[in-house]
Amino acid sequence: MREDLADLYAESRATAPGGEHRGRKDFLRRLTRDTWRPGFAMLTAQAPDLVGCAFGFPVPRDGSWWNGLRGPLPQDVEQLTTSGQVFAISGIVVRPSERHHGLADTLQEQLLGDHRTLLGAALVDRTHRAACAGFRSRGWRDIGVVYRSPGPTVLRALVLPLGERTATEPGDLAHHARIQ
Repeated sequence: MREDLADLYAESRATAPGGEHRGRKDFLRRLTRDTWRPGFAMLTAQAPDLVGCAFGFPVPRDGSWWNGLRGPLPQDVEQLTTSGQVFAISGIVVRPSERHHGLADTLQEQLLGDHRTLLGAALVDRTHRAACAGFRSRGWRDIGVVYRSPGPTVLRALVLPLGERTATEPGDLAHHARIQ
């Protein structure tokens, strides 16, 4: 399955000639790292071959996942993080031929729904404009940039509120019984 996932990733990314191997290798390294995180989960879609996957994990309550964020963490995001109500989507990969059938939306909704959290979170390389646009088109909001070392990679921090909104402040989540 691991190699099938890497093949799907390579197929789904437009890379410069010769860059496929490095991208595939980086994907496998990231996937392997994520599988060791507590609460890691993955969904796959097959028709009958593998056509998509989404994976992620609960964001640690200590807030370490947000390290490197430039500027303050929004209060609602901080509160939900410390209460254990944030699930990070670290990857959504869909075969190019399936992109216009809503598969990414379905995988995202199912993965987040299975974990009954109040906030989805994602860190996306800001140079991957198509990925950033895809998240935004599915309702994700940009809360800033994250600088992570090693390397010059700058990531967009995106969040997707999943709980009820307050009537007075539509951008904030209402207090919810699952927040501890």
